[in-house]
Amino acid sequence: MKIKKILVSQPKPETAKSPYFDLAEKMSLQVDFRPFIQVEGVSSKEFRQTRIQILDHTAVIFTSRTAIDHFFRICQDLRVTVPDTMKYFCISEATAFYLQKYIVYRKRKIFYGSGIFSDLVELMKKHKDDNYLVPLSHIHKQEIPQLLDKGGYKYTKAILYRTVSSDLSDLKDVNYDILVFFSPSGIKSLKQNFPDFEQNNTKIACFGPTTANAVRDAGLRLDIEAPTSKAPSMTMALEQFIKEHNKVK
Repeated sequence: MKIKKILVSQPKPETAKSPYFDLAEKMSLQVDFRPFIQVEGVSSKEFRQTRIQILDHTAVIFTSRTAIDHFFRICQDLRVTVPDTMKYFCISEATAFYLQKYIVYRKRKIFYGSGIFSDLVELMKKHKDDNYLVPLSHIHKQEIPQLLDKGGYKYTKAILYRTVSSDLSDLKDVNYDILVFFSPSGIKSLKQNFPDFEQNNTKIACFGPTTANAVRDAGLRLDIEAPTSKAPSMTMALEQFIKEHNKVK
């Protein structure tokens, strides 16, 4: 059977310009989007129990827009007024610009890296005396604390949100030719929502080595993997696979 329907386990792109829309049009595919995971904020009550004092810190490290949202949410819930002297270290320029949602950007001390955490840590060397707060999800990259420890920085991890499985019960009787995943949490959600899932002819595509490992650990067959030298993006990997698959069918 030719591949006609793809389910991408992410939110639908907000803009009309997306490589997924281009792929759908180019190859006459139905591409649907559905997040398999969602973010839930830690309550102010839970956060109080950690005994972390936000104002004991002189700088905040943001690795995502989600981290920014939940940091300022907790501050609001706790009626904490963040001082103008607070420094902000962001993983990328785009993340730094997102701060404008909450603060007057030009009046604050804001620093940003190139999108790689090791680069941001290098930038922090000029601010070795600061006490850093790091808002994170309960599932986060271990390189973050490892690099901070290696650099000898004084910091506190603050778990402000969790990644949990979405309710996918409405997809029970919906069949797709390809399921596309971007994180181990997405695979976990699939198994939680559909414990009797049998892959059969369904193809599974994934992005990144940790997601690939999660697919295999779950006893599933990995059919499409990205990034590779020939397919640096997920859409390129999908296109190459579908062309080859549909050609021989």
